[in-house]
Parts: sequence; C-alpha cells; structure tokens
Amino acid sequence: MKLRSAVTAGLAGLVIAFAVPGSAFAATGDFSYSFTDDEHRTLTVTVHDPQSDECVNLPYLGSEWVDAGHTPHNATDAWVTVYEGADCEGPTWKLRPHGKPATEHLKVRSVYFHGPN
Repeated sequence: MKLRSAVTAGLAGLVIAFAVPGSAFAATGDFSYSFTDDEHRTLTVTVHDPQSDECVNLPYLGSEWVDAGHTPHNATDAWVTVYEGADCEGPTWKLRPHGKPATEHLKVRSVYFHGPN
C-alpha cells in the first residue's frame, strides 16, 4: 500500500513539475501515456501544458531496463513526435494535435512537442 501511495504522490508531483510555466512556448492541453509497473498494473500519466521545442524523457520510462510506455494520446494544440528510445532517439511517430489515442503497439520513452511555426 505504501508503494501505491508513493507512486500516486510521485505522479502528482510530475504533473505539477510539467505544468510550471517557462519562457519557452508551452503546448496547451494534455498529453498522456500508459505504462506497466513492476506489479503488472497499468498506470496512466497525464502531462498538462507541456513545454515545447525540447526533448522530454517521460517519467518512469527513461531506462532501457523497463518496458517502454504505450498508448500515447496527444490532446494538446501542438504536433508531437514520440520516440521509442530515450533522449529522442530511435524510431519515431508524429501525433497530430487533438488526436485520438494511439494503440498500445506504439511504444514511447521520450517526446518532442513542436512549437508554433
């Protein structure tokens, strides 16, 4: 039970960390993805108003020792490139703004939100 509380608190902290405004352009809306934890539970993380024009390693997924996340959903107003590898490396796929959730077959470890052109 303590692990579940720690994970919940950690996820809440991540949402707050990603929501802090900065000087760079931030996409408006939510980006979410799911991952399976070490107890075989599927958890979903939602990032609110993510920063754009920088590579973001998604929490809990940056190590090649854990399974990649899946089922990304871009409900922001910006195009996003999802990467199967950490540090925006490896196979990529672009998700349109305000799109539908991708399938669980699309793996993700890092993302890049594109600022206005």
